[in-house]
Amino acid sequence: MQAYTTAKQQEKEFQFTLSKFSHEIRNPLALINSELQLMVSSHPEIAAYEGWDDIMDNLEYVKELLNELSDYNNAGKLSLRPTELSPFLHTVLTSFKPTLDYLGIALETDIPSHLPAFPLDQIKMRQALLNLLRNAQESISHSRGKIRVQAKILSDGISVSICDNGCGITPDKQQDIFTPFVTFKSGGTGLGLPITQQIVEAHGGHLEITSTPGQGTEVRIFLG
Repeated sequence: MQAYTTAKQQEKEFQFTLSKFSHEIRNPLALINSELQLMVSSHPEIAAYEGWDDIMDNLEYVKELLNELSDYNNAGKLSLRPTELSPFLHTVLTSFKPTLDYLGIALETDIPSHLPAFPLDQIKMRQALLNLLRNAQESISHSRGKIRVQAKILSDGISVSICDNGCGITPDKQQDIFTPFVTFKSGGTGLGLPITQQIVEAHGGHLEITSTPGQGTEVRIFLG
């Protein structure tokens, strides 16, 4: 019990530090961005400088990182309401399907129409599902790409699985994928899966991942 209390206290302290860090960085970043916009409006030729796009891209990356820090910090704060799961899942998938169509990745679904209603924070759970779908999409680099989404009713709740036939994850990397700021892809922040895990656990559920390098990955969300 003492160890659990200590771990929770450490987590709270870590989240407070992240919140303070994010706040302290966000204000000067906004000033830098405003000053750059004023510079380019007064001197449009600056935008032709070969390093200008890199500067703006890096600013966007820092803003994205700060947004993800905020998401990570608030992932466990839910606003629950009863949700019909079948329509909810179809809505999320419909919003993501155009991206898959553009990339030539097939989407297969097996979602029963009689899934029970479940208390969800719809915004955060949608974010969690989109994180997993995006990871699945980004793992596929061949022309036979396929993502399968399946929902099942279990004796003690439901499961939602997202399975891809992408590159897979090696065993040594699997042990670190839920560690904040650890990423194995270029330009990643290392917060997508930790945010997803926090959201699912805040709903009283848990995540499981099975992956085989060169064959693909399956992520299962269990809610009960």
